[in-house]
Amino acid sequence: MNYFRTAILLAGLTGLFMGVGFLIGGGNGAMIALLIAGAMNLFAYWNSDKMVLSMHGAQEVDAATVPDLYAMVSELSQRAGLPMPKVYLMHNPQPNAFATGRNPQNSAVAVTTGLLQQLNRDEVAGVVAHELAHIANRDTLIMTITATIAGAISMLGNFAMFSGMGGNRDNNNGMGMIGTIAMMILAPLAAMLVQMAISRTREYAADNLGAQISGQPLALASALARISNAAHAIPNDTAERSPATAHMFIINPLSGARMDNLFSTHPATENRIAALQQMAGGAGQSYAQPQAYPPGGPWGGQTAGRRPSAAPSGGPWGNATRRGPWG
Repeated sequence: MNYFRTAILLAGLTGLFMGVGFLIGGGNGAMIALLIAGAMNLFAYWNSDKMVLSMHGAQEVDAATVPDLYAMVSELSQRAGLPMPKVYLMHNPQPNAFATGRNPQNSAVAVTTGLLQQLNRDEVAGVVAHELAHIANRDTLIMTITATIAGAISMLGNFAMFSGMGGNRDNNNGMGMIGTIAMMILAPLAAMLVQMAISRTREYAADNLGAQISGQPLALASALARISNAAHAIPNDTAERSPATAHMFIINPLSGARMDNLFSTHPATENRIAALQQMAGGAGQSYAQPQAYPPGGPWGGQTAGRRPSAAPSGGPWGNATRRGPWG
């Protein structure tokens, strides 16, 4: 089903890309856009994850640089029955995270330094489990390719405005400059609507499975509330420059000051929290509580939710964050 959804999405975005090309350059523009879209789809399948990680300045980390986070991802991946993904850190003060990759064997989880500094361990575990759920549900391919093509559609609209090609006489529908202006407004909006359509049910499903993986739905609910509040107060400049990637994050990273955030790519945080609270209330019926972490697990043998007696130099997340939630 996920492969079918991916095919339908790619066909829809390719058609939209061709429509923009037609408005810019008529029949020739549509054909050129089709060729570009075909090449872009192929390139995005193999390289879009690297592009998105690079776009957000994500740096790969390991057990030596951020030991506690790396161990946490490893343990939760085992719980989820997934291969160990690559772990990336984004030096960004806004708490947030996303997952990417074309399949579970080629996947990555990226978190911000703000997430590690402002959330406690249980909350971070809930966020990581949510992102692993996206990988398990094979959402990451569709998320990443959507970001790539939606960004290209927006760029094509801007190109039309500055190139003046909207008045091309080859444009058989005669819309000219009016068509160009309409395309500049409607094309990015249409791409955004596609992002919204695939985001709503996907986020609820990842919250549900993520809560099962971590075993703590209320910790994930708390994390969503804290990230949502921080997203409005702490700007994510990288995401603001690349709004087409906003749907990839666990919470919309855009401040809302731009038109890009007029239609949110995420369900209402309050509704997601309510669903998790309902899940916690019926935990005995809806899923089995996971076994306790073994000694030396991702929380260093400490009971979940308790502060450790001593944190290693640079905080429990290692030196990469400069200070940790316990620092």
